[in-house]
Amino acid sequence: MKTLHMELGRDSYDILMEHGLLGSAAKYLNLDRKVLIVTDDGVPEQYAKLLSAQCKTPFVMRVMQGEGAKSFAVFQQLLAEMLHQNFGRKDCVVALGGGVMGDLAGFVAASYMRGVDFYNIPTTTLSQVDSSIGGKVAINFEDVKNSIGAFYQPKRVLIDPETLKTQNRRQLVNGLAEAIKTGLIHDAGLFEMFEQEDALAKLDEVIWRSLLVKQYVVENDEKEADLRKTLNFGHTLGHGIESAVGLGTLLHGECVGLGMLAITEEPLRSRIANVLQKYGLPTAVDYDKEYAYAAVCHDKKGNGETTTIVKVTQPGSCTLEVVLTASLKALLV
Repeated sequence: MKTLHMELGRDSYDILMEHGLLGSAAKYLNLDRKVLIVTDDGVPEQYAKLLSAQCKTPFVMRVMQGEGAKSFAVFQQLLAEMLHQNFGRKDCVVALGGGVMGDLAGFVAASYMRGVDFYNIPTTTLSQVDSSIGGKVAINFEDVKNSIGAFYQPKRVLIDPETLKTQNRRQLVNGLAEAIKTGLIHDAGLFEMFEQEDALAKLDEVIWRSLLVKQYVVENDEKEADLRKTLNFGHTLGHGIESAVGLGTLLHGECVGLGMLAITEEPLRSRIANVLQKYGLPTAVDYDKEYAYAAVCHDKKGNGETTTIVKVTQPGSCTLEVVLTASLKALLV
């Protein structure tokens, strides 16, 4: 088993990675209490059954798949279930699924009775390489992605690469976009692996190297004062595109890839486009540019008339630049 320790003072926790880990979750999580398991209808039902069998008092809530689940309505539904089942402050919430489930369940855990224990068990490529760690939890509001949320660290994260075998090809490569981003901003060797080799054949290494980068960044900047902003490469414009096409139409990683292309200049732009095409990720899409720009203006990385963007000119390093938000409109092509 591989273990990473996230050193965050009182909010420190471990990330465990091993094939078959879901089947022994009770060894590493305190499930001897009421447990709200939040999953979606795209996650194989046997995963929830396997986890439930290890809990003293499980309550499984299966919601819709996709960004639509990150709404006030679903958020309220989950909180109501906890109240109706008399959950106390010593009980817990477990996210079982992709990044959407982690965001939603984590925000529920952060909000219920001012905070209960939260565990994350990511089952998609994207959530295993990126969103399952770091403590960002949120829901969407007024078609603006992750506009309502909090920083709330999990008590432990369990990563079982075996769960990736039930993903379809689109979901599998969708998660690779975040790992490609990670390589571009902090690990040139990882990006070169995507360029020169078959990264899908080395998925365990991709996950682990991505986690090492995220660990370093979050430990040094938990609340996104400076360094953690580098993880937003491709996200400012990507979120705008995601809102413009309709949340759930394109997958998150697909939009991040488009956002990276939009913000990057040649010659690196062509290298990124070639990598995205190699793994079946889109490099162009039709969308309403005005709507996308309006969403960019609402992005939480903005500050009035200016926005902090991440620029990459060569793999493995990046810079933060404060630009006029209006200047980003020309990049949405």
